Amino acid sequence: MYFLSKDLYFPPVEETSYEGVLAIGGDLSTDRLLLAYRNGIFPWFNEDEPILWWAPPERMVVVPSIYKVSKSIRNLLNQNKFRVTFNQNFHDVILGCQKIDRPGQDGTWLSDDFVESYSKLNKMGIAKSVEVWQNDELVGGLYGVDLGHVFCGESMFSRVPNASKIAFVTLIKYLKENNYKLLDCQVHNDHLEKLGAIEISREVFMKVLKSEEINFASSNLQHDH
Repeated sequence: MYFLSKDLYFPPVEETSYEGVLAIGGDLSTDRLLLAYRNGIFPWFNEDEPILWWAPPERMVVVPSIYKVSKSIRNLLNQNKFRVTFNQNFHDVILGCQKIDRPGQDGTWLSDDFVESYSKLNKMGIAKSVEVWQNDELVGGLYGVDLGHVFCGESMFSRVPNASKIAFVTLIKYLKENNYKLLDCQVHNDHLEKLGAIEISREVFMKVLKSEEINFASSNLQHDH
């Protein structure tokens, strides 16, 4: 494992550990975060841990061009219970992600330093949010880092049932319409899988990140859900 200094540097992602940890230490400066995301690396650690930088061997993603919205979510969208906006209230979305209670999770990995750094990225036009409203109240949303052809999702929250699902599929629709190649969801979890995210290899992910053309539609990566 590589220990970072003050220099802006990350080792090649191929040097990651079996678990997916590439490096330790450094800081959450906007320059370092940008260097990380542009090279397929993201920070993820608990508040009582040093900064850990990840580039896992399997990457959880959504391919907007082949994504199919499930019937249940289509029905939910058609009910028009929610109003969705883009990048109108980043601050409250990231605080919502930080403060929401999550089953089986004690505390949050989204520290105040995270909130401060990603808020700076938002002011730079790089970190962006999706907001879900019900009766003019913010009830859910998500945020991530926008690389122009890949959107790196960071976290989402719901204060009422299905609000984060609405944010998720609305973002995918936006990404599809604007020819984004991937929505990066980072690591596998059951909730993302139920929403239709799939795993691809780090090698394929890096090729997309470096703007190589990958024909997902003709591969065996397309999953109905």
